[in-house]
Amino acid sequence: MDLRGFLIEHGMFLDWHEHPAVMTCAQSDHLVPALPGAKAKNLFLRGKKGLRSLLVTAPSDRHVDLRLLGDMLGLGRLGFASPERLQECLGVTPGSVSLLALVNDTAHAVDFVMDRSLWEADAIQAHPLVNTATCVIPHEDLVRFLAITRHPARVLDIPVQLETLETP
Repeated sequence: MDLRGFLIEHGMFLDWHEHPAVMTCAQSDHLVPALPGAKAKNLFLRGKKGLRSLLVTAPSDRHVDLRLLGDMLGLGRLGFASPERLQECLGVTPGSVSLLALVNDTAHAVDFVMDRSLWEADAIQAHPLVNTATCVIPHEDLVRFLAITRHPARVLDIPVQLETLETP
């Protein structure tokens, strides 16, 4: 998919920033220049027995509690989907997962969940199908993108893991 062409065709002219490849949020903190918008991380998950695919977009500094999230969504135990499933459903590789990859889910096999704090942000940051660039997506364009790709966002307060205290 030519994401840039798709976005332009639909009147979305996102700020596009090239940078070295990043695989983690920690790498992103060091290698991606300071940009406007909320920083996000994306988890591509599968539901109980692998029957459902789920893309979860959460603030980059939070550790998502998959057990509680699965319970909230009524999906039971959640786990990370395989790289093969990621490629099949969203057309991207690990490290490049992004809500913008929903453009490749023409079969609508992926449910989209977004943390409320990101949904309420003026803009968010997302990879444009590769991990060597980051786009700034204004909220209005996010709403338009999700409507065009027919991926309604399930907006909720994504549960976070409580930090455990280490004992010496």
